[in-house]
Amino acid sequence: MLFVTGKGGVGKTTFASALAQLSAASGKRTLVVEMDNKGALAHALHTEGLQFAEREIAPNLFAMAMNTEDSLREYIRLFVKNPLVSTFGPLAKILDFVANAAPGVKEILAVGKLCWEVRERNYDIVIVDAEATGHIVAQVDAPAILSNLVQVGVIRDQTRWMQDILHDQSATGVVVVTTPEEIPVLETIQLLDTLQSKTKVSVSAVVANRVHPDVVAGGDLAVFAGLVSSVESGMMASEPASVLRGPLRLLSIATQRRKREVGLLEQLATNAKQRGVLFMSILEIDEQEAGITSVMSSVLKDELS
Repeated sequence: MLFVTGKGGVGKTTFASALAQLSAASGKRTLVVEMDNKGALAHALHTEGLQFAEREIAPNLFAMAMNTEDSLREYIRLFVKNPLVSTFGPLAKILDFVANAAPGVKEILAVGKLCWEVRERNYDIVIVDAEATGHIVAQVDAPAILSNLVQVGVIRDQTRWMQDILHDQSATGVVVVTTPEEIPVLETIQLLDTLQSKTKVSVSAVVANRVHPDVVAGGDLAVFAGLVSSVESGMMASEPASVLRGPLRLLSIATQRRKREVGLLEQLATNAKQRGVLFMSILEIDEQEAGITSVMSSVLKDELS
């Protein structure tokens, strides 16, 4: 099971979708789950709106959207063994009452559904389009938190087997998606620190998305620097200088941006290496491209092969 997280806007849903497509294409029976039920996953996969009941949207690829009320119904059916669960009225009020009394209940219902699918081996892999970086720790650590609050009884027993799955490095991991920008990189490093120091859930990979290619590289750098110097110093004739000034300024901005990116990527790569975590980068893909998820899936196949 892989939890894919990242700061909002970095492309985590696209990455989770691409990874799920790649997994299914390789022959693995794959379940991809949207945790916040906002509809972004269905959009990325070019399918109809997702429900709590998983649906096969392509060969070997199943998708669903998490819903806490439906999660509670399923929990009661599976673990409380109450055959009359379908006759219960709306469970939202019950859920809110329980959640207010015991923190982590909503999270554990959602995570419990995921762990159940893993334990029952219904799928070869479960890929989770998880909460953003600010909420993922509470999500993956919910069973441990609740276990510390409840020392005996059925809930204690349930949280124990969930922790066994979540804390098994061979069974569960977190993939952190980021972009080579200061705030996303800072949040990523902070998240890695928090996951390592406060939970027993391992990080499988750090992915830098939307990386820009070199605009000017190699021997062209000296040529570019010479042109800029000639234009800015007035050594070049006024007519060609006026033509080149605008494009050269744009190139300068792009080159400086790339230089900052390289520094941030090196920082991420070093941090990941120190933790023994896989690091990979993905060049920017046109967001307007209709098949962006398929394009990223193809890129991932090349990167991981």
